[in-house]
Amino acid sequence: MDLSDVVATAMFIGVVLYALFGGADFGSGFWDLTAGGPRRGSRLRVLIDHSIGPVWEANHVWLIYILVFLWTAYPTVFAAVMTTLFIPMSLALLGIVLRGANFAFRKYSATLGQARLFGALFAGASLITPFFFGTAVGAIASGRVPAEGNGDVWRSWLNPTSILGGTLAVGTSAFLAGVFLTADAARSGDDALAGYLRSRTLIVGGVTGAIAIAAIAPIRHDAPTLGAGLLGRALPLIALSAAAGVATLVLLYRRRFGWARVPAAAAVAAIVIGWAVAQTPWILVDQMLIVDAAGARPTLLALLAVVAVAAVTVLPALAYLFWLTQTDAWVRDQPGSPDQA
Repeated sequence: MDLSDVVATAMFIGVVLYALFGGADFGSGFWDLTAGGPRRGSRLRVLIDHSIGPVWEANHVWLIYILVFLWTAYPTVFAAVMTTLFIPMSLALLGIVLRGANFAFRKYSATLGQARLFGALFAGASLITPFFFGTAVGAIASGRVPAEGNGDVWRSWLNPTSILGGTLAVGTSAFLAGVFLTADAARSGDDALAGYLRSRTLIVGGVTGAIAIAAIAPIRHDAPTLGAGLLGRALPLIALSAAAGVATLVLLYRRRFGWARVPAAAAVAAIVIGWAVAQTPWILVDQMLIVDAAGARPTLLALLAVVAVAAVTVLPALAYLFWLTQTDAWVRDQPGSPDQA
């Protein structure tokens, strides 16, 4: 394996992790948006705040990681993507800013009307970001980002592959968030809320799976290189994703909420990795190979050294943070909690 492929693999690990953690984070906005009015939706919104509150900022570490890798290791690709896709990338960034600001504002709202406004902006922005990131991925995967950059700023991301990519990004995020929130509700002892989320997550999962299957035909026509890869060397990963998705639905149906999180994460990870395998060895499909886009060898080696240091220093801290949230240990340590009484 060439050094450029090793660096691309390290970068893509960040893509997979952002799809999982960031996806579940963004997907919570779908459930916030569809929770209903203040009376019916209050318990679900409290659960969402409780679940993502400690980790929503940490999840964006992976986005920073990806962008730093891209502009450092593959600067020509970064320039090509940003000059061609600055509209969807800017809208995705706007969604991140609006989402974070309104998530904080609604907690300190002076009136119910303000809380509802900030909540709606938080929920809407949570859907904007994965959609536009998905359209950008579709543009790259369908060969619409030229190597020299400055491609068509509209048709590059307004096409069948990009729209399907954005739709699937929103659907998989909502499905992943639904699985995690159902498990959180059950762990907190709110069986009624867990049952409410269970039935709706089953529907979201079924609809998202159907869209994913139906998307194969238009993708083969609109992005033939990607389509051939998905039905070729990436087919085992696509099959694994489908099997893991079905397993998640079965576990949800049987109320094995904690266990359902494992195949749900596997389903999303497999489909994201399948996309990468399908377009390899292209970094910009039909435009530029990974090996041709890579920067200087000393730069690539320095990046890998930074990854090794981060694996030792950052990953344990993130793992500990997620352990605290999943065990609710951070709540037990708060003043006024039952364990402090």
